[in-house]
Amino acid sequence: MEQPNLNYIKELSGDNLDFKNKIIGILKKELPDEIALYTEEYANANYLLAAQSVHKLKHKISVLGLEKSYYIAEEYENNLKDNSTDLNADFENILKSMQDFVSHL
Repeated sequence: MEQPNLNYIKELSGDNLDFKNKIIGILKKELPDEIALYTEEYANANYLLAAQSVHKLKHKISVLGLEKSYYIAEEYENNLKDNSTDLNADFENILKSMQDFVSHL
C-alpha cells in the first residue's frame, strides 16, 4: 500500500515554510473532523451523505500524495451513491494511514 507523503505540499509551498506549516495545520485540524463525519454517516447507513464526505476527503488524499488511493476513493464514492459498501475496507485503510501520518506531523 502506498504511504502518505508531503511531496505535493513541499512542491506547492516551495521555500515558504510559513505556507507549508499553514497547510499542515489545516490538515491536522480538518482531517479528524472530516473522518468523524464520514464515520458517522457510514455507521448510520446514510450512504449518500457518506459519499459526500468521501468526496471531501479525496482532496486530502491527493494533497498527501496518495494517487492510487484517490482512485479507490473515487470508485468507493460512486459505490456509496449506489448504496454499495464495496471498497469500504480499502477506504478505511486509507483513512487510517492518513490519520497516522498526519498525527505525527
